Amino acid sequence: MVSSVQQPYLSPQAYLDWEPLQCDRYEYIDGEVYAMAGGTLPHSEIAVNLTALLKNHLRGKGCRVLGSNDRGKWELTPYAKGDDIYLSSVDLRFPMEQLYDDVDLAESPTAESSLA
Repeated sequence: MVSSVQQPYLSPQAYLDWEPLQCDRYEYIDGEVYAMAGGTLPHSEIAVNLTALLKNHLRGKGCRVLGSNDRGKWELTPYAKGDDIYLSSVDLRFPMEQLYDDVDLAESPTAESSLA
């Protein structure tokens, strides 16, 4: 017999306080927390695109760009197709589409929710 454990609703702030203390990575959806089992190909390609943008922007400025899953301050900022992304900490602005350059979202099981 299989039973499921009902998790209590977690507020966004409670999740943001809890998640940095965890060893594993989690995803927060509508008050529920799900363990992440690793990234998809599109996720990895988007991460490489962001790393390349940062590396090119910060070249010669004494900064290091690392492509790891280390944890720093994360803020949720929603963007829509056609928006510019601005990273104030490094004064970098770029169109959101640059993150998705050469990314095939059809390879992702949740492609329909990634970029409308």
